[in-house]
Amino acid sequence: MSLFSNPKIKKLQKLSKRLRKHILDINYYSQSSHLGGPLSSIDLINTVYFSDLFSFSDSQPSAKDDRFILSAGHLCPALYAVLSVKNYFSVSKLKTYSQFKSILQGHVSTDVPGVSYSSGSLGQGLSFATGLALADKIDHKKKFTICLTSDAEHQEGQIWEAVTFANKYNLNNLINIVDNNKYQIDGAVDDIMPLEDLGAKYIHFGWSVKEVNGHDFKQILRAFKQATQSIRPTAIIAHTTFAKGVSFMQHDYHYHDLKNLSSKLYQQTVKEISQGL
Repeated sequence: MSLFSNPKIKKLQKLSKRLRKHILDINYYSQSSHLGGPLSSIDLINTVYFSDLFSFSDSQPSAKDDRFILSAGHLCPALYAVLSVKNYFSVSKLKTYSQFKSILQGHVSTDVPGVSYSSGSLGQGLSFATGLALADKIDHKKKFTICLTSDAEHQEGQIWEAVTFANKYNLNNLINIVDNNKYQIDGAVDDIMPLEDLGAKYIHFGWSVKEVNGHDFKQILRAFKQATQSIRPTAIIAHTTFAKGVSFMQHDYHYHDLKNLSSKLYQQTVKEISQGL
């Protein structure tokens, strides 16, 4: 199947609906999880794992796999949904999210099969990813490190230290995807700390930059393909819709995280997301 073929695109679109349903399940059964970011970023993470552009084994991770680093660790419901579909653990385990002794907690951890980075304070994942990418360069390993950061993480200085480092060491095996959904926990990014033109900033730091609609699979695939052929580290600025797929949540930062989702509202959101499945 061609990378940009209609059957390939439709397969990814259908899978994203299924993954969004899993994200809602996590929130409903735990009665507390982040929602806006996981729903905005899931098309990107879906494409990383299921486009066949990168190597991620089924059932259990392999040392030969490419690496995915979720710097914005609170977006973990999206990654947990993907890993369950990859059969790293059963889909039923998603219902244990945030429970005592569950491996699926509110930030990603290496206790979870397939997770390479334990998150906590935001803004640190790209530094970790640059270290992995440099190590692979030194060891002459032909593999990619793909990092996903939030737009708001770019309000932190450590991100820009990592960006500078990646340019200095010419880490063309590093791809940073920016989920540019324009919201953070306490409001709109432009109101809290404006970031201006992120793409222009990355260019000034010596990176290759691709700007895409973060829900257009053809654009995402093309950007990923070009990133794998780049001679420089690549930033993919993905313009996404906060809480994509649930109309009443979109563009409302109060749904950055959601507690006590009622049965009625859960059924309503599932119906909206599942159309076409």
